[in-house]
Formats: sequence, C-alpha cells, structure tokens
Amino acid sequence: MQIVILYVSTAVVFLVLDAVILKSVMRPLFERHIGNMLSDTLNLGAAAVFYLFYVGGVIYLISLPALRDNAPTQALWGGALLGAMAYGTYEFTNFATLKNWHWQMVATDLVWGTVLTGVSALAGVLITRAFA
Repeated sequence: MQIVILYVSTAVVFLVLDAVILKSVMRPLFERHIGNMLSDTLNLGAAAVFYLFYVGGVIYLISLPALRDNAPTQALWGGALLGAMAYGTYEFTNFATLKNWHWQMVATDLVWGTVLTGVSALAGVLITRAFA
C-alpha cells in the first residue's frame, strides 16, 4: 500500500503544479518564441506516457530510497537533481539543434523541472510517511 500512496501522491502534486505553470508561464513563453510550432491541441496519449514513466522514475530512483532512509530532504535534493538532468537534456538539446529555441525557454523550463521534480518527490515522501 505504501508504494501506491507514494506514487499517487507524487503524481497528483506533480500534475497539479505542472498544469498551473504550463498554462500560466510555459505556454505563453513558448508561444512568444515558437508559437508557429505549437499544436492547437494537446496529445494526451504522449503526455500520459511521459507523466506515468517520469513519476515512476522519480519513485524508483529518488523517493523509495529517501523513504527507506527516512530522509525526506534526500528526496528534495535527489528529485531536484533528476529534474535538472531530465529537463536540461530536453532544453539544451533543443537549444543546440532547433532554430528560434530561446535561452529564456531553456532557463525557465530548466528551473521549473528542477523545482517541480524536487518538490513533488519531497511531497510524495512526506504524504506517504503521514498516511502509511
């Protein structure tokens, strides 16, 4: 049951926070720089695959060890590192290879992925400790 609480709580925190920032910060930023490349509709299947696997990776690599070690701050810092690596891979690869990929997009998404992953991992561990 502990793993279910950990996965669901981490996923809910991740999805809620990401939805708010995607709509209010990231979408307008990307529209300003690469608006002609953006789709009018969201590919929910592709988004679901990303979220399911990414949260699973956070759980396996970061949250379970932090929970096992009773070290919530380990989840925060490990999650932040994983987020920086994952979002950085995406952003710096695009910056290196695509026209009009702006440094503001790189910096904003890199910082967001770092914070989002760290906070989500921490929240999942804290919620799981409280309920399991």
